[in-house]
Amino acid sequence: MDHETDDVLDAVGPRLRALRRDRGITLAGLAATTGVSESTLSRLESGQRRATLELLLPLARTYDVPLDDLVGAPRTGDPRIHLKPIRRYGMTFIPLSRRPGGVQAFKMIIPAQPKPQKPTPQTHEGFEWLYVLNGRLRLVLGERDLNLPPGEAAEFDTALPHWLGSADGGMVELLILFGPQGMRAHVRPGRHRPESAASR
Repeated sequence: MDHETDDVLDAVGPRLRALRRDRGITLAGLAATTGVSESTLSRLESGQRRATLELLLPLARTYDVPLDDLVGAPRTGDPRIHLKPIRRYGMTFIPLSRRPGGVQAFKMIIPAQPKPQKPTPQTHEGFEWLYVLNGRLRLVLGERDLNLPPGEAAEFDTALPHWLGSADGGMVELLILFGPQGMRAHVRPGRHRPESAASR
């Protein structure tokens, strides 16, 4: 094994540990999700266990990142980003960032709905910033029910019950930045600056 390969493999453990901590996942939780034992994951992160394809594949699936990002493989000369849409809860999420951990960027598309949807607020760890590109977004945030037209932005702690949908039944397109707890973006600058959704 050459020195370059050694250097790549040596960097895998710290990268995996940083990614797991950024996502707020415990070793026990990761072991339960991947089927890889907690002791193996610990040795892998500390560099006492060499990374293998058998170990990295379930980790890449769990973190929803390309395998190349786990091993720090150099990018090719092709500047194009090959986006793979993710469909969840009847909506489409297009990842716009590929860096493991930290802030993740998505374009989100809410399809047109023939009849109004009943909000089903959810909570999870993290902090979210959104910007409406097209359509009118209905944002239910705790006790508040907001209607955001194109050009409006909001930010909020996702531990607060929240739900996104179409305000008028039409399609909605928006940009979303999702980050770990404590990371925030500044929104609504300008002459008239109402409170952000997070502070209401």
